[in-house]
Amino acid sequence: MTNIDDKIGKYRFKLRFSEKGNIVAVGDGIVWIEGLPTAAIDELLFLEDGSRAMVFYLTKKLIGAILLEQTDKLTSGMIAYHSGLYLSTPVGDELLGRVIDPLGLPLDGDSTPECAKRRQLDISSPSIIDRDFVNEPLYTGNKVIDTLIPIGKGQRQLIIGDGGIGKSSIAIDTIINQKNKNVRCIYVLIGQKRLDVLSTIQVLKEYNALEYTTIVVAEATSLPGLQYLAPFAGCTIAEEWMYLGYDTLVVYDDLTKHAESYRELSLLLRRPPGREAFPADIFFLHARLLERSTCLDARLGGGSMTALPIIETKEGEIASYIPTNLISITDGQIYLDAKLSASGFFPAIDITKSVSRIGGKAQNHKIKEEAGRMRLDYLQFLELEAFTHIGTKLEPAMQRKIQRGRVLRELFKQERLEPLPIEMHMAWLIAFNDGLLDEIKLDDVARYFALLVKTVSQNNLKFSDNREKWRKVITDEAVL
Repeated sequence: MTNIDDKIGKYRFKLRFSEKGNIVAVGDGIVWIEGLPTAAIDELLFLEDGSRAMVFYLTKKLIGAILLEQTDKLTSGMIAYHSGLYLSTPVGDELLGRVIDPLGLPLDGDSTPECAKRRQLDISSPSIIDRDFVNEPLYTGNKVIDTLIPIGKGQRQLIIGDGGIGKSSIAIDTIINQKNKNVRCIYVLIGQKRLDVLSTIQVLKEYNALEYTTIVVAEATSLPGLQYLAPFAGCTIAEEWMYLGYDTLVVYDDLTKHAESYRELSLLLRRPPGREAFPADIFFLHARLLERSTCLDARLGGGSMTALPIIETKEGEIASYIPTNLISITDGQIYLDAKLSASGFFPAIDITKSVSRIGGKAQNHKIKEEAGRMRLDYLQFLELEAFTHIGTKLEPAMQRKIQRGRVLRELFKQERLEPLPIEMHMAWLIAFNDGLLDEIKLDDVARYFALLVKTVSQNNLKFSDNREKWRKVITDEAVL
């Protein structure tokens, strides 16, 4: 029987490569092919003009494929061939500091990365027994996030809000803050304008963050198929390093545009639309992407992949289809509010709607102790402050709480591209908790914080130092 099976297998192999399909239509980044009866979903196809396509949709008579490359020569009547392969991308240290497309081709004007290894783009996520608990913090350098909405290595934390209010800035600050922390970063830009792409690259270069970062770009003018594949390419590159024992960070900027490219391809290929015209399996698409982010068990090297997917809302509406999908998939969300941005509060993080469901378990115990009830106290302050808007007279104790809350709100403010080391978080937390700022004027908070940063640097305070030493130095020297 074995010999017969071998002969049948060889026959099928020869039959597969003798199949030829005919292109019946080309346009809008897709191609319709007649023939190739043994074609499989996600299989690579070679087209007569030298370009490639990937099988995306199967019908009884036709194959719908998305174009990965397109030449002026491509037209109906040409032949399509099987490849027997599935799409892969180059991986390895050669990609550090490079700007590439989802296929691994260079976009930075340099030579093609000579990577010795390739990985398939779409694979299963690690099994439960291959995963470990999220137990190490990943510091963003942001005051609000690192204290009240902490992120752990291996976590999936959604950044959500309207356009133009600082979502990408938080992600860029986080990458800049990974310098000298042995974290390899991948920034995936999906459907962005070229000017925005160049701006992001320039900022990362300016802060020497490209040394440990790979940028995967599928800009707005690229084929919709490449925009669809971009996040999977970034995830695959990070996955290779994760399995080698490295900690990695992947930013998907943004998955709204990714969902729109998937919807575009699906509607062009006549797949039935669902809610808000998105195919029903968009949830599965994003779930299988983000489920690959995890912290691996020590027997597999103990590497991690932290994901920061970004989602854009319209008029703050988080109940629309894609935001609700991603909120349910991820381990928490950082919500940015347009009203806070308009009022001059940067970063415009709405603490009332932001949460980190598992990051607290990875948060350093010293920061956790200092942050303590700060979130609850701040939420109570917001409720109390609402009474002052309607002229309600409050008791002196309530007025003191409101004053402390307003000082805390000023402390939370932070300029973009100025991530802070963990020592600075420790300093302002101690100063606030010990009442050193209770009598300070709101206009002096920024000046005091600058003095605090200078004091910590000059006295070479270490995170490992005991609290008494921190308190003494801050009390004696950080005085306006």
